[in-house]
Amino acid sequence: MAEINNQLVSSASTSPGDAEAIRHLKQAVAGGKHWYIALLGSIGLWTSAGEVHNDRTYQYLIDGEAFDWLLLAERLCETVDGLLPEDEKNALLFHGIPPLELSAVEVRELIGDRKYGEYLNYFYGVTVEEALLLAVQEEIDKERRVFGYRVKHESPDEAYRRIYSADRTVMLKRFRQEKGYSQLKSTSITELKEFTYWLFKYRLKQCEKARIASDTTKALEYLKRQWRQKGIFKMLAADLVPDDKV
Repeated sequence: MAEINNQLVSSASTSPGDAEAIRHLKQAVAGGKHWYIALLGSIGLWTSAGEVHNDRTYQYLIDGEAFDWLLLAERLCETVDGLLPEDEKNALLFHGIPPLELSAVEVRELIGDRKYGEYLNYFYGVTVEEALLLAVQEEIDKERRVFGYRVKHESPDEAYRRIYSADRTVMLKRFRQEKGYSQLKSTSITELKEFTYWLFKYRLKQCEKARIASDTTKALEYLKRQWRQKGIFKMLAADLVPDDKV
């Protein structure tokens, strides 16, 4: 399987690997292969870490090691627009619900060992880290209700303090200083993902192993509750999160 090139490219000068990925998807779908299997195969062939396409910047690889597979899936699905079942495509791109249940072994074979490892980095470093913040915020809201506060507490600062021992503003400033980014008032979606992954790595360096394991379990349990409520039971790989607690 192809490895990702960290260079940001323009779609006007698509790399050979990316062109092959697009060609593979079109031919496979036209030839009758299930579109999701064809899509994963194309993801395995893709080589660019990011690109500018139709005036939009796509950053598929965060910090050189966390692979945002759904963003690349969105980009590739555009190339076969109108040829895919709309309901299945939307379920995947908007809700992360694949049309087929595949094991980790099957997914790894389709996208390659390296990309699968980078996907796991994204899953735990972005998806699970976001869930940890939401889980802790949920705990704070429950505590407030116990003490008689009826209004939901919208500020994320307390959750950040409990997890990272500093407010969100402080952590965002540290992140931008470390990365050499401008201290802007707004945050793009791409920067927010990168910031979340940075928070994950910061937590791994600062916290004891027992605390890391406990927080990861808490975040995964929160995720699984959300998936249950939305009717989502599987992610990219069916056996990535054990079924016994889903």
